[in-house]
Amino acid sequence: MENNFIYGKNAIIEALEANNREFNKILIANNARADIKIEKIKQLASNLGIVFQFVAPQKLNQIEPDGRHQGVIAQISPVKYVELEDFIEQNQNKETSVVILDGVEDSHNVGAIIRSCVCAGIKGIILPSRRGVLINSTVEKTSAGAINHISIIKVNSLVNAVQKLKENDYWVIASDHHAKDNYYEIDYTNMNFALIMGAEHSGISKSLLKLSDFQVKIPMLTKFNSLNVSNAAAIILFESVKQRGKKNG
Repeated sequence: MENNFIYGKNAIIEALEANNREFNKILIANNARADIKIEKIKQLASNLGIVFQFVAPQKLNQIEPDGRHQGVIAQISPVKYVELEDFIEQNQNKETSVVILDGVEDSHNVGAIIRSCVCAGIKGIILPSRRGVLINSTVEKTSAGAINHISIIKVNSLVNAVQKLKENDYWVIASDHHAKDNYYEIDYTNMNFALIMGAEHSGISKSLLKLSDFQVKIPMLTKFNSLNVSNAAAIILFESVKQRGKKNG
């Protein structure tokens, strides 16, 4: 088992009570709902704002095939998450940009995007707590250690996060293949921006598209569907690097 899991009722209760670990979420077997210790885990998780969800027992068996999970497994993050409010406060009066991942479900894509973000000078990446991948060992490995050089921000609502960023003078750019404007037609040099990248199949949610100030696409020379989300993110981010390099040069 990878070291980003805690399994077993007592071990998880102890970790929750100590409150010294970064939980991504807690998976509970459907057939364990009535258990007294499971109820305690649910209550502790709720008090700490930690997401828990019920899944088929087979899901837990895939993670811990030896059957020692006792109907519950906690997913632990290898990094400490940053509060959005703290990030905004720490970066006031600085040239700052963030990337928002709306439902990206592949850990390798998330890791690759974080690696590109660090190389492009992006200061933070925002992940939803309930929809999409959070930081796990696969993300850590794929990022080649980049997760340690960027603020990882976990939020319960991406809509609220985007609204908070807009209130603090961030311009919101949504990458959408239906957009009219090409990604290189935006001037990235005179603004703090938040770039939203959507899920691999469904793209960016309508609620976030409505909040965006710009919607951009990467033009294609063929009718092939689209680029991988991590490749698309890198292309757009390094356009901002190019523009800012010319401005500062």
